[in-house]
Amino acid sequence: MTENNQITGSNSRLLSLDFFRGITMFLLVAEGTALWSVLVKEPIAGTFLEPFFQQFHHHPWNGLRFWDLIQPFFMFIVGVAMPFSYVKRLKRGDSKKQITRHIIQRCIILLAFGVGLHCGYNKKLVWELWNVLSQLSVTILIAYFLMRFNWTIQIVASFVLLIVTEIAYRYFPVEGFNQPFVKDQNFGSWMDLILMGKINNGGGWVAINCIPTSAHTIWGVVAGQLLLSNKPQINKFKILLLSGFIILFVGYLLDRTSITPIIKRISTSSFVMASGGWALIVLAFSYWIIDIKKINGLIMPFVIFGTNSIFIYLFFNTIGMQWLNDFVFIFTNGILLWLNASAFLIATITSITILGLEGYLCYYLYKKRIFFRI
Repeated sequence: MTENNQITGSNSRLLSLDFFRGITMFLLVAEGTALWSVLVKEPIAGTFLEPFFQQFHHHPWNGLRFWDLIQPFFMFIVGVAMPFSYVKRLKRGDSKKQITRHIIQRCIILLAFGVGLHCGYNKKLVWELWNVLSQLSVTILIAYFLMRFNWTIQIVASFVLLIVTEIAYRYFPVEGFNQPFVKDQNFGSWMDLILMGKINNGGGWVAINCIPTSAHTIWGVVAGQLLLSNKPQINKFKILLLSGFIILFVGYLLDRTSITPIIKRISTSSFVMASGGWALIVLAFSYWIIDIKKINGLIMPFVIFGTNSIFIYLFFNTIGMQWLNDFVFIFTNGILLWLNASAFLIATITSITILGLEGYLCYYLYKKRIFFRI
């Protein structure tokens, strides 16, 4: 399914979705340049700025930082785009069977890319399923086959997935993996041993996060169907905003009452709801500002980052992180050392230079109308 998202019966784009996807990708590209890592080191470390820049790093366990929202945003955005793409394919004459075959093929490719990235990280062949692309290969399939049902069934199914996962974590009986919210001692870690023969030591990430986080993609699909509907725009905004606040409140309530802690690394139900709530709220305000109020003069740089989202994600995780970063450092380090620049300044300028180069790549592809589809 392509990532184009034209509104039914209109030649205009849903610019709020383009913006949401683009700013998410911009933040991910910046991560690939090591910018967020640089900005928590000295001389910023220990100052009033450090807590702000720590928001661009995952929480070590129980809690929620801004960076913990990026993957949910990515999965949610994919869901929002799916109904638009589905309608577009039907209009151009694709059969439902053809669309289904394309979705299955796309998910297989995403899984291959996800596993391939882990091979690149490890510099050897490995079988690891923690990457967001591997996760997406499952959430897209689940959301797609639910998309044919009405919104009530889709939402009920999403909460069933959360409940089933919650029960599995709480009541799994195997000794050593029966601590639902303890790192590396939970049901998810046991499943990693079954699926991959290893656990994510130290990180606590688990592969079966794809089950509860399917809710993010499902909620994205429902939001996309709402935006495609004939309801007045202001009503769409209100529904998105209210829905977001409700599940955000429930997510934080579960955490604050110690019923279920917010833990991204095992995607607890409270985390899925809190992050999903934020995704709906961001989409609602983006829609209100950009598509309703037409305040969209400054969104184009972010739109450009989002037009080849899967490609640029793969690029900065492979060529970018494993070659371009070091190559640029040769020149920035050489020149700035000659100017007696500090290590912090050199690292910062290096990251910003890499970000500029990768941004130009996105712009070049956009300008030449080169879009990589899977």
